[in-house]
Amino acid sequence: MAGNAKSTSDDGALGHRRRLRRRFLTGGANAVADYELLELVLFLAQGRGDVKPLAKDLIRRFGGFADVISAPDADLLKVPGVGEAALASLKTVRVAALRLMAEPLMKRPVLRTWDQLIAYCRASMGFEKVEEFRVLYLDRKNLLVAEELHQRGTVDHTPVYPREVVRKALEHGASAMIMVHNHPSGDTTPSNADIEMTKEVAKAAATLGIVLHDHVIVGRSSHTSFKATGLL
Repeated sequence: MAGNAKSTSDDGALGHRRRLRRRFLTGGANAVADYELLELVLFLAQGRGDVKPLAKDLIRRFGGFADVISAPDADLLKVPGVGEAALASLKTVRVAALRLMAEPLMKRPVLRTWDQLIAYCRASMGFEKVEEFRVLYLDRKNLLVAEELHQRGTVDHTPVYPREVVRKALEHGASAMIMVHNHPSGDTTPSNADIEMTKEVAKAAATLGIVLHDHVIVGRSSHTSFKATGLL
């Protein structure tokens, strides 16, 4: 009896997987909810069984699809049912999404793809729980030549060293740069420290003929441009 029950359960889960895949392939993203999209990802990690409860649990814990795939590895591994295979599947989706967003930035002048740049920065940094400070280094045609993670700090503080930022620009042969950092709180209002640091970096860069195009602060749902607000 126990064997028959397990077989029936497996058959039901298999049928659900087939129906969900068919609905997704036929209707696209609008045909599935966030937890169902997570199910499709988890299918890659778990060849059999019902992953719907796990998908719903992940949404409940973290908030939404983007929140789940952007969650820290350690937090995901604390969820019962998430092992190395599931973690790899979730992180593969996130990396693939970021690479897809980054590709256009490598082929066209960054200042002409500004909206795409902001979207990429928000996706890559906006969900982080601690501050990160990155610099995008550009050549004379404003094509992206390098992206450097300079600092990773506490929830509300990341030390930035202007000399290091400029030194990396020289290493990459960059003519210009864009600084980006995140505010985990979601409030992208620049602090006094942000403003002073930006002035110091701009001054240090200018002495070597390097232009600081902008400093952008990103959150999960908003951003602030120093250039647009007259702070640079």
